[in-house]
Amino acid sequence: MQFGTEDDEFRRRVADWLAANVPAGLRGAGRPGREHAAFAERLAWNRRLAAAGWTCLGWPAAHGGSDATLRQQMIFYEEYARSRAPARVAVVGEELLGPTLIAFGTPEQQRRFLPPIAAVEELWCQGYSEPGAGSDLAAVATSAVPDGDEWVITGQKVWTSLAHVADWGFVLARTEPGSRRSRGLSYLLVPMRQPGITVRPIRQLTGESEFNEVFFDGARTALGNIVGAPGDGWRIAKATLEFERGAGMLGQQVGFRRELDELVELTRQTEAGTDPQLRERLARAWVGLEVIRAYTLDTLGEPADTGSEAGAGASVLKVLWSRWHQALGELSMDVRGAASMVVAAGDAADLDEWQRLFLFGRAETIYGGSDEIQRNIIATRALGLPRQARA
Repeated sequence: MQFGTEDDEFRRRVADWLAANVPAGLRGAGRPGREHAAFAERLAWNRRLAAAGWTCLGWPAAHGGSDATLRQQMIFYEEYARSRAPARVAVVGEELLGPTLIAFGTPEQQRRFLPPIAAVEELWCQGYSEPGAGSDLAAVATSAVPDGDEWVITGQKVWTSLAHVADWGFVLARTEPGSRRSRGLSYLLVPMRQPGITVRPIRQLTGESEFNEVFFDGARTALGNIVGAPGDGWRIAKATLEFERGAGMLGQQVGFRRELDELVELTRQTEAGTDPQLRERLARAWVGLEVIRAYTLDTLGEPADTGSEAGAGASVLKVLWSRWHQALGELSMDVRGAASMVVAAGDAADLDEWQRLFLFGRAETIYGGSDEIQRNIIATRALGLPRQARA
């Protein structure tokens, strides 16, 4: 990926704007495991980004974006991470649903939903996983049946990030009674603030509740709020997951690099710095992060898989970064030794950043598709191995 003079100028412009505008009190706010922190302030910050033209960079200008090149998107995410700007609250709408509607939505859907996403006026959540259909997404049981000019939705979703603050959700539901696996699923856009929807927070190891259970008990949405044709939801849901793999991954890796650098510095300041095994693990962590970055750059320009069984790049990347970051949390506990087991005042709210990283990291090889499922995808799509037999 070659950068030219125009890219260097764009990087300077991004870095200068962030240096002048990121509120000092919000630097680092909303990191993984602390997504609840300063939410109202981060929402206001996200809207400030939108007003300045720093959201939806990769969207076409015709849909409210900036037509930014892939290199420019990479630069923005890297500089955003380096500035320690707070985590954005509108990522699901901007980076997942928005590109999906641009690729598959009707003109009416694009006119209705894209402008509020770009302006951060409506927040979105993703309704995929269920108690019996987590990583095995094709086992979705939530149903939707037509009733006049509306769909009526019944079922349950789980691990739904930020459902408690979302205005809308995109929901994978079974619209063909008796259908099995990936057949008969549809991709629906559902208003979250209605009597037929109950959101119940899930308390995490860290003490916070960023994830939720969502119960649909006769919830309703207009018949026109279906993306694609009825029964075509599996193809569109897979495309949404592919959009999740993008330039933003490089920004995530800048954050990982900062954590690793901070852990190296902590090691130097303690007796852990004299332990050859810990030093070797830190070196391996550095090498591992270089591998993740190289793989990301190598696959970033590949088009999203919008229908074929080919393309397992997103699964490879998910396995690489989730296992690396989880291991970094484990390494941080070993570097800190006995002190890592002590919580101030015995309250989860007083966890330090390393303890929070370790505890939150337990979920990283599960959410977004568990390691087992990702490895099956890699085996069948990338290596051509036979599919696992189902009981």
